[in-house]
Amino acid sequence: MESHIITLSPLSSNDIEKELQSIHVSGRGIEIMKEKLIFRCFRITDVDTRAANILKQTMLSQGAEAAVSAGTVNLSASHTDVIIGATLHQLRNAVVRLKEQPWGLKAIAFQIEKEYL
Repeated sequence: MESHIITLSPLSSNDIEKELQSIHVSGRGIEIMKEKLIFRCFRITDVDTRAANILKQTMLSQGAEAAVSAGTVNLSASHTDVIIGATLHQLRNAVVRLKEQPWGLKAIAFQIEKEYL
């Protein structure tokens, strides 16, 4: 029998659950894995570079990614757009931490929670 690769992304939470059930993953396994299999990618505009540095480090600490402008690290730019790539699991963990941060990150965390979780 020859193996085949089938693209499953992007899928909703319900679609992921059905796919996992179709290969007979246990109920507990589905609950553990479901949020790790749903990926989100989005752009946040006009972020204070101090906040963008914290946002990037928070995302990296969760195994996610955050792309920022080159002038962000050395603060040579005052603001930057940020592109985030993360699973739902990573986003949930990051949002908890971002709600405790300054420079507009609390508001960004609530917006991420509302729009992507």
